[in-house]
Amino acid sequence: ELPGYEADDLIGTLSAEAEAQGLEVFIVTGDRDALQLVDDRVTVLYPLRGVSDLARMTPEAVETKYLVPPARYPELAALVGETSDNLPGVPGVGPKTAAKWLTQFDGLDNLVARAEQVPGKAGESLRAHLDDVVRNRRLNRLLRDLTLDLAIDETARKDWDRERVHTLFDALEFRVLRERLLELAPAEPVAASAFEVAGERLEAAAVAGWLAEHAGALTAAEFVGHWGSGTGDVTGIALAAADGAGAYIDTADLTPAADAALADWLADPARAKAVHGAKGPTLACWARGWDLVGVTRDTLLAAYLLRPDQRTYDLADLSVRYLHRDLAAAPSAADDAQAAFSFEEEADEGVDAALLRARAVFDLAEALETQLAERNAAALLSEVELPLQRTLARMEQVGVAVDLGRLTALRDEFDTSVAAAQQAAYDVLGHEVNLGSPKQLQGVLFDELDMPKTRRTKSGYTTDAEALEGLFEKTGHPFLGHLLAHRDAIRLRQTVDGLLAAVAPGGRIHTTYVQTIAATGRLSSTDPNLQNIPIRTSMGRQIRSAFVPGDGYEALMSADYSQIEMRIMAHASGDAGLIEAFHSGRDFHNETAAIVFGVGPEAVTGEMRAKIKAM
Repeated sequence: ELPGYEADDLIGTLSAEAEAQGLEVFIVTGDRDALQLVDDRVTVLYPLRGVSDLARMTPEAVETKYLVPPARYPELAALVGETSDNLPGVPGVGPKTAAKWLTQFDGLDNLVARAEQVPGKAGESLRAHLDDVVRNRRLNRLLRDLTLDLAIDETARKDWDRERVHTLFDALEFRVLRERLLELAPAEPVAASAFEVAGERLEAAAVAGWLAEHAGALTAAEFVGHWGSGTGDVTGIALAAADGAGAYIDTADLTPAADAALADWLADPARAKAVHGAKGPTLACWARGWDLVGVTRDTLLAAYLLRPDQRTYDLADLSVRYLHRDLAAAPSAADDAQAAFSFEEEADEGVDAALLRARAVFDLAEALETQLAERNAAALLSEVELPLQRTLARMEQVGVAVDLGRLTALRDEFDTSVAAAQQAAYDVLGHEVNLGSPKQLQGVLFDELDMPKTRRTKSGYTTDAEALEGLFEKTGHPFLGHLLAHRDAIRLRQTVDGLLAAVAPGGRIHTTYVQTIAATGRLSSTDPNLQNIPIRTSMGRQIRSAFVPGDGYEALMSADYSQIEMRIMAHASGDAGLIEAFHSGRDFHNETAAIVFGVGPEAVTGEMRAKIKAM
């Protein structure tokens, strides 16, 4: 930036300096003023339909399109005008007429000086707007001799701080842009250009010997297979040992002796293992009758602890972020496990990819352990996240029991509620309407019923839940009440339908618990999401009542932090009043509600307490 000057002037100056040094210049811009810079060494790349389609504006291209050489383009623009710069041209004069005049009079200065020689209506219009033409030419002339604090050689592409870029792009959620940037950027020179991958497919007879010789110290394991819904299967394991050795074990080739040797190694807590996301492989191992014990490093969890607000913990992304090595060419072996290999060459590619990922896990585990130690967070991984991971795997395997009869009855009940709310809405209107159509609802609400307008969108006035609830509070119109009830009933029915579809043959739902979804450490569940079951309404609470201990269990346990945020505030602030309130054992939210609403603790209602808790 240079105060008092536009970007075009800086571009013009840099272009002139680059030409003076014998460089070829390419200017990517949608501003046609830059066309005056075009010559044998300067080309403007002009966007036609976004940056993916650029017109290459050489001297020949400019003259072909505008009938004047590049140096005369600003003179033509002064006559025609430039709407993007809000510069009006001479009325009735287009590019062809302007180009003809500039050629006939050999430039704009001569044309202005001899304007009385231009005949006809166009000549009259020119003479009436000469001041505009002179002003336009003054404004669209680019400066090429500014004094800048930036030398051309300082603009050369340099090494960049990938860690800072990742941090910034994480905050801005620039996922696609980051991928494009990494594709263009060369690997950092300080980093290794590739992983040192060794190993090949082991014969069954060699498994026990290889494990005894190489897998005593830390060994990284990349599991090939599939997992989810509390179970899974392992079709192969790629190993990367501390001594640089590598091996791939195909479980289909295992003999009983090799199977036993591998099972013993997997279950040995003294044989340290590094895995990227060990919960899924743990489920898959259990399904085969193995156990995965001794996982001392999980690169997925370690990366999460270092940057809990990161959007992805994909191994390829982490490899670039922490090791500055590109793993993009190696697809996840787990993702490709179910594709049958038809040819030996394809099988070898799968083995190579798994071995590469295993070595990446090993190197990444070393790098992340160092960073965890620097942040005094190593104990958080070993004492909290890793034990929790195994507990969650067991919870997924066992599943959550449901009362199928109760869920089925609730679905029928919600079906009835949907139909009843729909009919009640029809009765209020006196005719039928598609309650799921925003367009039809707009006509009913704002034309037929003449209700206050909501927020305007591209397709009209919004009919989302928040807007309708606000309208209902304002108007109390019965149609809105029935419409909202209809939506609630549909949402509840969809929730029940999703739960019924997820029930396994044993009468349990095997959801997947995710440790790395929230910066706060909060868990989440997916496939299905058991955390979005409503609890604030009586109908929603009925859905929760369908979850039962199931055979072999006596009760369901519900555990939650007690006013965790307020306890942290009390500890951090040292506020005597807050600390005393917790020490007293009284209901903190109830006490706060009494103060806020000016009532005694015994007069606090559930609604009052809920509002304070939400705050």
